[in-house]
Amino acid sequence: MDFTPSEEQAAAQGLAARIFGDLSTHERMTAAGTGTDAELWKELCAAGLPAAVEDVGLLGLVLILEEQGRTTAQVPLAATCVYGLLAVAAHGAPEQRERLLPGLRDGTAVATGAFPARGGVRIAEDGALYGAVPWVPWLRDATHVLVADAERGLWIVRTGDPDVTAVPVETTAPWSAGRLVLDGVRGERLGNGQPGAYADVLATARTAFAGLQAGVCAGSLARAVHHTVTREQFGRPLSTNQGVLLRAADAHMDTEAIRVTAYEAAWRHDERRACAAQALTAAWWASEAGKRVVHAGQHLHGGTGADLDHPVHRHFLWGRQLDAYLGCGGEVLEELGLLLARSSQEGAS
Repeated sequence: MDFTPSEEQAAAQGLAARIFGDLSTHERMTAAGTGTDAELWKELCAAGLPAAVEDVGLLGLVLILEEQGRTTAQVPLAATCVYGLLAVAAHGAPEQRERLLPGLRDGTAVATGAFPARGGVRIAEDGALYGAVPWVPWLRDATHVLVADAERGLWIVRTGDPDVTAVPVETTAPWSAGRLVLDGVRGERLGNGQPGAYADVLATARTAFAGLQAGVCAGSLARAVHHTVTREQFGRPLSTNQGVLLRAADAHMDTEAIRVTAYEAAWRHDERRACAAQALTAAWWASEAGKRVVHAGQHLHGGTGADLDHPVHRHFLWGRQLDAYLGCGGEVLEELGLLLARSSQEGAS
């Protein structure tokens, strides 16, 4: 394995770090509330970052999303890249790629996904889609939704269709989420309905959002380190207390575990190697370790961590949202165990 970024990947990560660092200020995010920072999204698209994902691969996307997570920038980058650009590029028919990819690249189209499939959407005999998904991230911004039906078929649905309803809902993270209701909408099947497309998109999403969680945790820990180094108690910095040092060290190791498992899953995906188990492993670390890190980051701020207006609280809310999105730790671990058991049985037979 070699996780060393290519020249293109390093350039994309550096550009993302600069844009997010310059524009994702606490004041701008406070003004955005629970909505999207439209100007930041335009800046990212003008810089060509969404379009670059096709060239830098999933590992490159993970590196970019780390930078977004550090600042908790409120833009639908992960969703558009995973459920739009990468899904259509990998599984779309030639006509779909020609028609859909240009808008996704330049940001005039925004994609999201009704994932994972939990049986809430069914396809009728006439081919129409019915059902509801309780919450879909960035649905209020989306022009297209990649919907997984109960049989794990993938459908592209336009949010502007009269048979599609998006009801705004609030989650812990400000992701412009909504409740998706489908009432007989004629979706467009992604590609030719080839088997394995759902599993591939879900594994890609879990890897990408694990990368986002690595950034959220790194940002939370950086804020905690700054606070404990500069805040004094009894004439010395809080960071000199052994309990603080140990808590921060544990958070650092957890963050590195999320990062390296996300890198491995993304690298294997880009190398066209089996990566289902690695994506589940990254998702488990993102859920279990991510939860610990954002709690530690808030606790290390002491009373300041209880201030809902302090930036570290945003990391806490994002971390808890990512803990459960696409499957919480227990669900993911069960799925991983079943996958390994099947693999073992197939190897023995």
